[in-house]
Amino acid sequence: MLSVKENMIVDFSADLLGKFSEVVSRYPEGKQKSALLPILHLVQAEYGWLSVDAMEKVASFLSIDPIEVFEVATFYTMYFLQPQAKYVLEVCRTGPCCLVGAEKIMAHLEDRLGVKEGEATADGLFSWRGVECLAACGYGPVLQIGPSYTFYENLTPESVDTLISDLKEKSKSEA
Repeated sequence: MLSVKENMIVDFSADLLGKFSEVVSRYPEGKQKSALLPILHLVQAEYGWLSVDAMEKVASFLSIDPIEVFEVATFYTMYFLQPQAKYVLEVCRTGPCCLVGAEKIMAHLEDRLGVKEGEATADGLFSWRGVECLAACGYGPVLQIGPSYTFYENLTPESVDTLISDLKEKSKSEA
């Protein structure tokens, strides 16, 4: 994932524009707006988040108003409107998970990573946030890791520590 600074101008590559065109071709003529969600996923996969410049360029590509892109990007929680860490740990914070320890897991993440909800660690590897129901009430507490949305159940502070260590090792091997 390429990191983009807030004021950086975004220029979509020919390869990315080709992917956009392929996505648009799946929809009937004149219904290119239907491609908005998958195109936003492609942009986020390329840049790590959706900057205003990127969203405006998506709007231009789809021949829609920028506000239509902003509305969608701000509605869905899987789109990031600011730079994120490489691994975003999303902890279910709804009632059933809280009853079995989700709040303790979030406090543990804050202590272990040394960052508050929504912040990124200094090395750029981790950020965390509470999210609404991850549809695993019988397996809580649970978290998922974006952007691949890998799912982890029955969390304990120890299993979270192992997960963080494993992700650090994975990141080193990818470097």
